[in-house]
Amino acid sequence: MPNTRRSFLKHASLVSFSLWLPSTHALGTATKLARSTPESQGVSASGILDFLDAIAREKFELHSFMMLRHGQVIAEGWWDPYGPDLVHTMYSMSKSFTSTAVGFAVAEGKLSVEDKVISFFPNDLPEKISENLAAMRVQDLLTMSTGNEKEPTQVCVKSENWVRTFLAQTIAHKPGTQFMYNSAATYMCSAIVQKVTGQTILDYLTPRLFEPLGISGMRWESCPLGINTGGWGLSIQTEGLAKFGQLLLQKGKWNDKQIIPAAWVDEATRFHIQQPGGDKPDRPKSNNDWLQGYGYQFWRCQGAAFRGDGAFGQFTIVLPEQDAVIVMTSENKNMQGQLDLVWKHLLPAIGAKGGDSADLHHRLSSLKLLPPSGKSISPLADCLIGKTITLEPNELGFTKASFDFAKVHCTFTAETAEGSHTISCALQNAWQLSEATMPGTPPRLISGGKPKGLVKSKIAAHATWTDENTLLLTWRYYETPHSDNLTCHFEGDNVTLTFLNSITAMNPTAKDARAPLKGKIVK
Repeated sequence: MPNTRRSFLKHASLVSFSLWLPSTHALGTATKLARSTPESQGVSASGILDFLDAIAREKFELHSFMMLRHGQVIAEGWWDPYGPDLVHTMYSMSKSFTSTAVGFAVAEGKLSVEDKVISFFPNDLPEKISENLAAMRVQDLLTMSTGNEKEPTQVCVKSENWVRTFLAQTIAHKPGTQFMYNSAATYMCSAIVQKVTGQTILDYLTPRLFEPLGISGMRWESCPLGINTGGWGLSIQTEGLAKFGQLLLQKGKWNDKQIIPAAWVDEATRFHIQQPGGDKPDRPKSNNDWLQGYGYQFWRCQGAAFRGDGAFGQFTIVLPEQDAVIVMTSENKNMQGQLDLVWKHLLPAIGAKGGDSADLHHRLSSLKLLPPSGKSISPLADCLIGKTITLEPNELGFTKASFDFAKVHCTFTAETAEGSHTISCALQNAWQLSEATMPGTPPRLISGGKPKGLVKSKIAAHATWTDENTLLLTWRYYETPHSDNLTCHFEGDNVTLTFLNSITAMNPTAKDARAPLKGKIVK
């Protein structure tokens, strides 16, 4: 298998690199990215409109989109209820930021990518250290080539000490020889940075990356021992992703300051290891963006592009040859299909002419995710006002539920031993925004790092009657990719509450882990 690694610290010029830390004055003058129009930066507005048309036609769910050319934002839009000031869960897009934290630590001489992983954790080693475990380097963590027999993330996140659990796993292959996607390996990078700096990677990156770029409000989940999850768990705004992509495009330079060495950016984003796989009947390897090689927590793309990406379509795509950056947040199952539309419509738009920027601006400023259609009224609504539903024992701990209906909204309340949990839902063709806690929500792909107890979430909610006896509540957790549907079916005094989250809904044969709740209306 091709493997052309070289150590970052072999470049003598990098050892003497002096890290620039921003002053308070510099932070105070941080501004948004410059704005421009597609035509003034040599991009066809028609091509961007074609992309938006294709997204709608092929039913991809985007939450935000931003395109930069020559360092200027030429197109940006958020599908209501998502918005520019809101953070969004990144899933594995977080990995590229973790890689960058390693890059800063290397530049400051705190570690080398050639360092052995076991050297950082003498108190967490297994009783018997295999030859392969002893040989594992930081670089092998970065390139997803640790040699694990099985992907260890789900095992690690069920334990208290994720580092110890990771080191206890079987390392069946020589590190550095075989690619296997491994989110726990990225967590280990986070743990190593915290070990050598005394800070979480979020705290460590803040003065080095986020503040110089004028990014604020970001959050990062942590393991039970207070180490940021690394491979997932970062929440950040769309423009924060765009600034990160632009920094990479500029080889680590920002406002004429070298934030991180250009050699590290080159090393982190170049081809290091080949993913397994080959041509398929419906897609040759050359058109598969998951088979173009892997760097240090960055994916190579078709052509000369590279990207960070996360589950359900969180993308930062850097196009060096076109001097462009494309950012998307989404909830999609077919991430390759989403990228295909970028290559089909946005890539040819660069360097082309055509279209009206005013038309594009109007389109981008009016993007919406519409609530489910149905009826806003049912004769049953009046019968439910003031009534209580007693629920059979259930895993969510709901003991009672109730509904209140007004002209334009419906309020759902669930009672638990901890108290009441209420979500107000718009009954008309709109979303009602609120913050609420609700046991069992929001949906998550990886449970590790989730804060303990109930989480208050920003929720855009809607209610509609699909028939006279069935009320559908839709809760969109708009700082995450996900949503929940709660179907409430009434038959006389009997009530069934059935959850279906958007992750599960992508698999037609799957069932939500939350069993239906049964109850009766108290007269």
